[in-house]
Amino acid sequence: MARPEKVRLGELLVQQKVITEGQLNEALESQRRSGRRLGRVFVELGLVTEERLSEALARQMGIPYINLKFYNIQSKVVTILPETMARRFRAIVLEAREEDCLVGMADPTDLFAYDEIVRALRRDISLAVVTETLLLQSIDRIYRRTEEISGLAQELVEDLGEQTPLFSVSELNQTGEDAPVARLLYSVFEDAWQVHASDIHIEPREDRLIVRFRIDGVLHVQNQADIKIAPAVALRLKLISGLDISEKRLPQDGRFNIKLRNGLVDVRLSTMPTPFGESVVMRLLGREAAKGSLAELGMSDRILARMRWLLDRPHGLVLVTGPTGSGKTTTLYAALSELNSSESKIITVEDPIEYRLPGITQVQINEKIGLDFTRVLRSSLRQDPDILLVGEIRDPETAQISMRAALTGHLVLSTLHTNDAAGTPMRLLDMGVPRYMIGMSLVAVIAQRLVRLVCESCAQLVDLGEAELDWLSRQLNGENVPKQCMVGHGCAHCNGMGYQGRIGVYEMLEMNAILLDSMYHSDPSAFSALAYEQMGGETLRRQAVSLVLAGRTTVREAIRVSQYE
Repeated sequence: MARPEKVRLGELLVQQKVITEGQLNEALESQRRSGRRLGRVFVELGLVTEERLSEALARQMGIPYINLKFYNIQSKVVTILPETMARRFRAIVLEAREEDCLVGMADPTDLFAYDEIVRALRRDISLAVVTETLLLQSIDRIYRRTEEISGLAQELVEDLGEQTPLFSVSELNQTGEDAPVARLLYSVFEDAWQVHASDIHIEPREDRLIVRFRIDGVLHVQNQADIKIAPAVALRLKLISGLDISEKRLPQDGRFNIKLRNGLVDVRLSTMPTPFGESVVMRLLGREAAKGSLAELGMSDRILARMRWLLDRPHGLVLVTGPTGSGKTTTLYAALSELNSSESKIITVEDPIEYRLPGITQVQINEKIGLDFTRVLRSSLRQDPDILLVGEIRDPETAQISMRAALTGHLVLSTLHTNDAAGTPMRLLDMGVPRYMIGMSLVAVIAQRLVRLVCESCAQLVDLGEAELDWLSRQLNGENVPKQCMVGHGCAHCNGMGYQGRIGVYEMLEMNAILLDSMYHSDPSAFSALAYEQMGGETLRRQAVSLVLAGRTTVREAIRVSQYE
């Protein structure tokens, strides 16, 4: 393909009537202030979508536009272009043909990038236009650090030699690039952050060390290494977390932060002694402002409307429940984002602070110095708040202080670990909270789960098995039961899993006089029956089934997230 000619993007979009002259002038002014690329400015101002921008460029240059979401990317082909060049020039190799390579670029008019890619590949290239967002997501997925991590692990094994792995603090505290254990861990963190892992598990077994990432709620093996490096890895992590490196018999909890290429990441760490060494689990928390709104979480229209009505109340306790990793904190932050205004004083009490919220007073729990939930809550009430967020109700004292706050003119939001909405009031009773306090303060309970979505790039209609058909038929009372559903078969976009991304499913129980009266009786089953009647059948399971019928998830996934019933 001949070397492309420079295109004036703004004039092109005006010529194709994608934007107006006035909008172009607005974008140019914004570009002068920010220094960002003009195409990115158009998208950020909402003047044009990335897809439409790419399609306009493709038409002008007479080259194809490729939607990477539906393109079968081959990892071996992509990696013939070094990662540093792929990121710098926003380019990805899509095909390696006999006569040339097909390269997708977010900006195919970048002549310098074109020349550098030709020089690096040492062959002619043909261009296609791709969107920058999907391009960067593809780069993050494909340029994994598996081989690099294996190499660094082997280097650490050789560095340890045959001696028993005992270390001094000075050896473990090396911070330069020459410390093999430091470079190994940095690569593990970078790889985990690239694939949007929420947790890293480092687990010693009898003959090897296993590193696993939790992605979309499911654990995946990232690497296996020689068991000899396990003590060095655990001790290094304990050292930077401020833990007692001489104590290997008891569990310990700590935290630290690490600067990665894409920003600063807070890491919450937990160690656990096992027969083969210390198991380490780390939760990764990005230091970023909370994003998104309640409307983006996946709530039904009815639950979303009722949730916003609850948030307009001047006082009362609203609980969000579900197991660990079900998205409770994300829901609460989305609620706070809608409540945040100059007229309200909002205080959050968290362990840890997962997102930064501008304009809100956030307090980090530190039990080592006695700064626990109870102490902070008592002090918070003297700070004249309108709204309180309690990260988690863990004990009767925290529950009662939260409820007293709800009774004295504060809107209180918090989380609790229960299976469903109907069981939450009984769980509070089981914790020792007086019935009258629950009845007077608790206004609603939202239970939730996260459902994995079928990968759009490899989804196909598949016949349902007998067991799946039977389960689905029972949920639909035998009416309009589909014989097929969408299933992902695995591709480069989803790392072969068939799922990509998650969405919430919700149920909401609003307390009323009938429920409060039932709560005073000794039979919990009667309360549960009334609670499900009040919810009108809009349960977690029913929402999951709706996603199956819409082709967004599988029957197997719907069963998995609703096994509590």
